[in-house]
Amino acid sequence: MVCSDNEAKFIQTIVEDIPRTILKRTPVSVGKRLVGVKPRAKAVESLLSIELNEFRMVVIHGLSGIGKTTIAKAVYKKIANHFDRSSFLENVRETSKTKDDIIKLQGQLLKEILGDENLKIHSISEGINLIKKGLRCKKVLLILDDVDTLGRIKNLLGDCDWFASGSRVIITTTTNPQFLATLGKVCITYEAKKLEKHEALQLFEKHAFHGKKPNKDYSELTNQVIQYAQGLPIALIIIACDLCERSKHEWEITIDKYNKIPNKDIQEVLRVSYDRLEEIVQDIFLDIACFFKGWEKDYVVNILNASDSHPGYGIQRLVDKYLITVNYGILLMHDLIQQMGREVVRQQSPHILGKRSRLWHHQDALEVLIENKGTDEIRGIMLHSPELVNVPLHPDVFKRMVNLKILLVDNINICEAIQYLPNGVKILYWPKYPFSLPSKFYPRELAGLGMPYSCIGLGKLCNQEFQLKNMKYLNLSGCKFITKLPELCTPNLEILDLSYCENLVKIHESGEFLHKLRGWNLNYCKKLQNLPNNLILTSLEVLETLALLECNNLRDLPDGIYKLQQLRYLETPTAKLRPSCNSFDSSSGYGFLNLTVLFLGDRKSIIELDLLKKPDYFPALACIYLYGTNIITIPESISRFPRLETLQINDCKHLREVQGLPLSIRWVFAANCPLLDYESPSGLLNQVIEIMGILPNGVCGSARSNELMDPHFTDYFPSDTEGTESESEDGDISYFSNSRCLEVSGTEIPWFNHQSVENNSILFWVGRKFPKLAVYIAFGGDEAPHKNYIHLCHVYISINGCKKLKCMGQLIHPYHNLLLLYSPPQRFLQQKLNKSNPTDQNHVEVTYEISHGKHDEPPNLTRWGVHVECICPPQESGIPNLPLLTAGHDDNDDDVDYWSELPFNGSDDLEAEEDEDYQSPLVLDDTSSSCMSWLVVPTTMLFMLFRFCCPRDF
Repeated sequence: MVCSDNEAKFIQTIVEDIPRTILKRTPVSVGKRLVGVKPRAKAVESLLSIELNEFRMVVIHGLSGIGKTTIAKAVYKKIANHFDRSSFLENVRETSKTKDDIIKLQGQLLKEILGDENLKIHSISEGINLIKKGLRCKKVLLILDDVDTLGRIKNLLGDCDWFASGSRVIITTTTNPQFLATLGKVCITYEAKKLEKHEALQLFEKHAFHGKKPNKDYSELTNQVIQYAQGLPIALIIIACDLCERSKHEWEITIDKYNKIPNKDIQEVLRVSYDRLEEIVQDIFLDIACFFKGWEKDYVVNILNASDSHPGYGIQRLVDKYLITVNYGILLMHDLIQQMGREVVRQQSPHILGKRSRLWHHQDALEVLIENKGTDEIRGIMLHSPELVNVPLHPDVFKRMVNLKILLVDNINICEAIQYLPNGVKILYWPKYPFSLPSKFYPRELAGLGMPYSCIGLGKLCNQEFQLKNMKYLNLSGCKFITKLPELCTPNLEILDLSYCENLVKIHESGEFLHKLRGWNLNYCKKLQNLPNNLILTSLEVLETLALLECNNLRDLPDGIYKLQQLRYLETPTAKLRPSCNSFDSSSGYGFLNLTVLFLGDRKSIIELDLLKKPDYFPALACIYLYGTNIITIPESISRFPRLETLQINDCKHLREVQGLPLSIRWVFAANCPLLDYESPSGLLNQVIEIMGILPNGVCGSARSNELMDPHFTDYFPSDTEGTESESEDGDISYFSNSRCLEVSGTEIPWFNHQSVENNSILFWVGRKFPKLAVYIAFGGDEAPHKNYIHLCHVYISINGCKKLKCMGQLIHPYHNLLLLYSPPQRFLQQKLNKSNPTDQNHVEVTYEISHGKHDEPPNLTRWGVHVECICPPQESGIPNLPLLTAGHDDNDDDVDYWSELPFNGSDDLEAEEDEDYQSPLVLDDTSSSCMSWLVVPTTMLFMLFRFCCPRDF
């Protein structure tokens, strides 16, 4: 039998593919009952870009147990056949600790790639050279799982500069991938995120109930587990397997036990990163886990600095190891990580509380203190009683705790003064302490003292015999016994809180103790008579925040206050200016050159705004708060504040006119101003609309439908270019960046070309260039709900059937007849359109959601609308021409299986393993009153087919 040329080529192809598919592919098991792996693996695949003929490396990083290895396995299983050779090396960190381990791992790699069972390696350097020689001419896929240092990579791959074009390397790590920065641009990072709540629920149910629908009796207990695990896959699976086939009563007992003592298997997984830390960093981690989660990072750094523990370095190490995160300056950690840290402390002495280094549970702390069982092992105590309790403490209860550094006490009442405190205490927080500090307490290491509403005097802080050089934070708010602020012995004090010291009258004039002060709170010091001008001029060189609300006895602000050029936040009881210098600039030494927030809110005495008539005084001002004042007019001069973004004028009952707004304005809150003109051509509403760039005469069909443009369109959008664009790590533009919002009294904007009364969805079409978009939402009712209710309003957008994305999130007080107007940044909209596989006709769906507290009254939303220069036909023109079903496909696709493009048809092996639930997109209840109202039943089905013909995330 003679083969034809085509058959011969076909056979040759099969022969060439045998090494790829059978001989040299390391078998991996991804696992069963997967949830959430597919979209994450898809994201990694996208970063690998295997269609490009270049070398790339992707680092999957994140918390232990987050699913990095599973994602890597899923990607490997999906794409390994596209390479000449492939290898998956698991647990590299554990299997490469010694020289022999490294050589063995090198041999494993060469065996899997070359298939040589008899290859001998005698040294690490020889192994590196053999790997280079054997792999440099092959298109390979390598997975290095659980790598923690660059050295481990170099022991296998050298400098990674020898790979053949088309090769790919995937690395998983629990360390910040910054340690791979020397590898350059070939290294791309992907952070594995925790599961969303619905994914966590699905994963738990699959393992706890074998995929069956759970009994409703278990729903509350299931929710407790979901809350406990906080999206960590390994924890969900371990707990689910532990609870599987147990009774409800057993569930209750087991879950309660988890809250007290963590599961040992979860503990082992999470503790890996902790065990590899240096001892000094471990101490910082345990302090955060036991005491400082949720505290300001800078505060904690300053507190711990007093012990020379290098907390700045330590905290960064913890961030790099994913043991903590820092969000907006706040220290955070996963609840299970915190529990792991506290379990480390518990294991120091499981049965004797006094021998543990840290006590954080109020019952444990009470037992040690009441029974006087303290020892020198104790480093920190947090006693926060959930309710006020009377505690009989011995006066010398802290005498044996000579190494005590942290003492945080709240909500306890003692009958006898403490006679002894260790001099090494670094932070002492004890609100409403009813006595003076011990006479022999010399807190030379004290960095933070917080004793608001207490009865302590200032003697200890004024003793000239020794300086409190470590003192950075002092909070004595509400202390009625303070009548005068003397010269303190705190040369490095940064934050001073004397708010609500209602008997404070005088402040020492020298102020030498305040020359490093950054924040000073004097709010509600109603008897304070003066701020010494000499103090302002000579001492407050770096002051950033000054709060003087309700200081009604302050006759005038001293002239020196205008020389606080570092001031960023000012709360003042007066809006009058009496500077001795008419020119504010850096050369004159006068001017609030860095002031960004001016707070005058809730001051009925403020009627005129002298401050706002001098824009040159405030070149950096971004926010003005005037709510609740008795102002009548916002002067025209406000339009000349070059960086003003926020104007808060809610509840100004006498306000009649806003004479102008700057082009930089983004947020205006003007609700419940009954006399304010907002509807006239020069009124507030039209001012904001003009700044937004919305054209009132825009109608359906007014935009060009055939505008051709580059898919990566970055044209100039005038209203979006003020300020700096905010982008995420992957280049996404934030919807919050340069968005604009107005809250004002009103019921509707009648000329918006898409309106709805009953439905929360509005549909329209746009071309390749996304036009300006504005959304209004109106709330009504006979009378306003309770003012303390706060609702959260979200607006979402979906383009060409792709995933719904948030384009607005706004907290609102449900005032009577409140109108919320919002415009997202055009660059944000254009970027989302570019990612939706756009054509000349693109379908857009805008929806809103209103959430409110469990016990709050729901808001009374009366109507809403969208205004956009869309390409929809005018509503009176009848049924339009629908776009072709081939939208999103190349013109040369002769045969398109439209049904296969729909997400409910077909799957690869990974999708089948995940078996994720999907609600059919054809089940849609959408009767929105918009320009899409011409869609009746026959055309709705056709439209739905088009809608899902573009790639999307499932």
